[in-house]
Amino acid sequence: MADHKHIELTASEISTLWTLYHSDTMAVRGLTYSLNHVEDEDVRIMLESNLTLMQQEVEKLTTFFIAEDYPIPQGFTEQDVNVEAPRLFSDKLYLEYMLNMTNLALAANTASLVSAERKDVIDFYVESLTTAQNLHKQLKELAKEKGTYIRASHIPKPKQIDFVKKQKFLAGWFADRRPLLGVEITNLIFNARRNALGQALITGFSQVAQTKEVREYFERGREISGKHVKVFSSILSDDYLSNSALIMTPEVTDSTVSPFSDKMMMELVTALIASGVGQYSVGLAASPRRDLAAHYVRLSAELAAYAEDGANIMIDHGWMEQPPMAADRKDLAK
Repeated sequence: MADHKHIELTASEISTLWTLYHSDTMAVRGLTYSLNHVEDEDVRIMLESNLTLMQQEVEKLTTFFIAEDYPIPQGFTEQDVNVEAPRLFSDKLYLEYMLNMTNLALAANTASLVSAERKDVIDFYVESLTTAQNLHKQLKELAKEKGTYIRASHIPKPKQIDFVKKQKFLAGWFADRRPLLGVEITNLIFNARRNALGQALITGFSQVAQTKEVREYFERGREISGKHVKVFSSILSDDYLSNSALIMTPEVTDSTVSPFSDKMMMELVTALIASGVGQYSVGLAASPRRDLAAHYVRLSAELAAYAEDGANIMIDHGWMEQPPMAADRKDLAK
């Protein structure tokens, strides 16, 4: 990386590396805890493989910060995990969670690669993206073998190409509502699955959170995610389609001993909310039917309000590490 030292990292590059360091150190702590309880040997192998990859990536990220003389973020340390805490989640949920995390990694690494300019940063994200692709494929195949992966619904094959002839193609209310498009089905299923997983995670967190304010925040999130699952599922059900989502809350044990710090659980939930808002935006852009657009806008606003409340809790407790930011020129001028 010495060859690139004369070229300063851009705002985008340092921000994506900083954010990835946080998510990777969080993943290392979560995977370390999970390995202390996993029983299924196939799931164990995937957890170990994932942990090794995350540890290697943290080392590479640390090298970037050192080479740039940039403060290494605190991220998450051994102080944020109690590996001896009783099991909180089942092996099935571990598998579903890892698969969902590779979905996020694929999207994040692609966006980071697009915004990268320096060759060593580009090379880093190309490698990370390839790793995430391979891991995603392995996890998806394993989920199919274990019977935890529910395939999405099918739609009929047209006999010939056709073109939209009426404006009711855009309508979505009452009798004018047309059947769902394949791309609309894709996003509805993806969001139903994500919320089902999120509901299970936050249910577990609500049982073990040590701070009353955080516990109540998670209880509220449990209700929000459950409601969103119902919204997406009902839209699919109207067209006699499955949401392809597993109800994951039964995969949460009755433990009330926290394996993670409230800080770490709050940041994970915040990250999931942010990715959820992003996915809702994708669904909105890909859904010409007006009623779907209205749902996405309404649900996004609810998530945004929930995220803001979470950010305030983190700030009040001193848990929010400040991301890279521009110089305050007005303050400097004083």
